[in-house]
Amino acid sequence: MPQNLSVILGAQWGDEGKGKLVDFLAPDYDFVVRATGGANAGHTVYAEINGTVEKIIFHLLPSGLVHPHVKAVIGNGCVLHIPTLMEEIDTLKEKGLFVKDRLFISDRASLLFEYHKIIDGSQEDSKGTQKVGTTRRGIGPCYSDKINRRGLRLCDLADWDLFVEKYKANVAWHQKIYGFDYDEDSELAYFQKERETLLGISVNATYLLNNALEEGKKILLEGANAALLDIDHGTYPYVTSSNPTIGGVFSGTGMNARHLGAVMGVVKAYMTRVGSGPFPTELTSSLGDKLREAGGEYGSTTGRPRRCGWFDVPLTRYAILLNGFTSLNLTKLDVLDDFDEIQVATGYSLHGKPLDEFPARLKDLAEVKVHYESLPGWKTSLQDCTTWDQLPEEAKNYVLRLEKWLKCPIEYIGVGKRRDQLIVRPV
Repeated sequence: MPQNLSVILGAQWGDEGKGKLVDFLAPDYDFVVRATGGANAGHTVYAEINGTVEKIIFHLLPSGLVHPHVKAVIGNGCVLHIPTLMEEIDTLKEKGLFVKDRLFISDRASLLFEYHKIIDGSQEDSKGTQKVGTTRRGIGPCYSDKINRRGLRLCDLADWDLFVEKYKANVAWHQKIYGFDYDEDSELAYFQKERETLLGISVNATYLLNNALEEGKKILLEGANAALLDIDHGTYPYVTSSNPTIGGVFSGTGMNARHLGAVMGVVKAYMTRVGSGPFPTELTSSLGDKLREAGGEYGSTTGRPRRCGWFDVPLTRYAILLNGFTSLNLTKLDVLDDFDEIQVATGYSLHGKPLDEFPARLKDLAEVKVHYESLPGWKTSLQDCTTWDQLPEEAKNYVLRLEKWLKCPIEYIGVGKRRDQLIVRPV
């Protein structure tokens, strides 16, 4: 059985640089697929288009679309904000990248409406100091409608009268609870205008993808969000509303696991987090500010400054355990260029006892004592390094020590933003 399905997943709290690895590997694949999440994702790609390096931020579309031969599929586990989808398609067109006959969306994908955004904001505002830090993109309320079996899916557009009936019932349901005013007619008019286009790219993705795998086509799964944001396995409740771990790959696409090959985890050379929630290695000092500025750590979806801290081995080992990573991509190693000394969290203890498992209770995670090891910095730029041998010894030592602690091979090393600033290391 050919192992022609490869998977790229985030192994921290998101923003690890998954889009760059997807962009690097996508030329060797026939399909790039999204399985979970919605426009709360933000994958930044620096692609050369007509001789110019362009920065493109993808929220809903799979970022493999920058390669003209690649077909893209948005799976049933995703939630679709159609205006965002259309804006992204138009942005690609403006750059000379066309998605006609290359973009397909599962007919089982859920539709996200403007009222979901209103509800998201209302729920977040009501939490006071207990705010989760949601992107306010309506993701959670849309998934809530799905789980409560009242959500609308792409396939519902096939019967317009029934779609309108279900839509109005949903709006009325939420208005009773949240009491907002809403312009149903404008939103329905928008969907009626886009209906033909959407039905034209709607497919039964379960059959499309499994048939492609059986035919020997190569599929690359582009994960969104990350392991510690998983609704079940992450730092609940400060998580997203889907499963951006390996299980969500299959439930969110309808692909079976027979063709699974490489499962690649993406980790920054340090830690970041957007929004609220525990962060054992967070740096609240000037060192954290230095990391943020050196790494440009501001959210591509929200623009919010990211919280920054040292690399966390126990947390990353938990992500490796969850996903069964076959290798890792260590990104943004160059951000550490100007540090004399680099700390790495190698273990936790709780109430004086070593903690061998990543805790479920937030109170426990907030109270862990973090044990660090100090490694020397390299104090030179890595951005021109193209091979493992060109890295300074201190940078090699940092990678090798992480690899030893994590017990997972580090195959790719990012040393800059561009596609070519990625070192491939034989493992």
